[in-house]
Amino acid sequence: MPDEVQLDVDGSVAVVTLNAPQRRNALTPAMAGELIAAFDEVDARTDVGALVVRGVGRSFCAGGDVQTLTDAGRDPAAPDSYAGMGAIYDSFYRLGQVKAPTIAAVRGSAVGAGMNMLLAADLRIVARDVRLICGFLKRGLHPGGGHFVILSRLVGREAAAAMALFGEEVDGERAVRLGLAWEAVDDAAVEDRALELAGRVAKDPALARATVGSFRTETGPPHVSWEVATQFERPAQMWSMRRSADG
Repeated sequence: MPDEVQLDVDGSVAVVTLNAPQRRNALTPAMAGELIAAFDEVDARTDVGALVVRGVGRSFCAGGDVQTLTDAGRDPAAPDSYAGMGAIYDSFYRLGQVKAPTIAAVRGSAVGAGMNMLLAADLRIVARDVRLICGFLKRGLHPGGGHFVILSRLVGREAAAAMALFGEEVDGERAVRLGLAWEAVDDAAVEDRALELAGRVAKDPALARATVGSFRTETGPPHVSWEVATQFERPAQMWSMRRSADG
């Protein structure tokens, strides 16, 4: 079996590819482990200033693998089941902790844990015909992985309720209107546009990493007050000014 997660680095931009098209990139514990290892490698490379996450095939990510979910449902507290689901949670949470700015390049569909994966990124570029589906309740599952928090921080309470509770599906154009994505483009242009944006911020990897750390702390979840943000930003800004003067 080929690796189900691929990591490529071109200059200062890393690309992590979900490569299990035979099951629409649905996450297994093993695949989740590969993702975490890829994100760890990105963090270890200080020359990387941005990360793009993409999926091959018809889906960005179809959520948790059906067999994995079925096995967990038989005995959720069994050590293997508990650890396996924990690995899936950890994979998209780990994306949210990557030290470089992150972009999800989303084509096809994203469902359940696949939604959590794109929500964990700092920015989203989507296809116009993308299908964004929370999908937990349709499968008879309660949402997991902090889904309500990371969804509502982008779209607000009303849209989060419509999608996560009432099963509303969102396409690319509506995702942009809701604040769920920055831009909707033709399917074939999604990855090029994501790479273009990544290339901008990645020109100065050290500054990109310092800035995105402040961005995430200030904007949340949970966000901090303006007063706290002012003090939080100051050391990083002073560092950047000193570095610029020395350069």
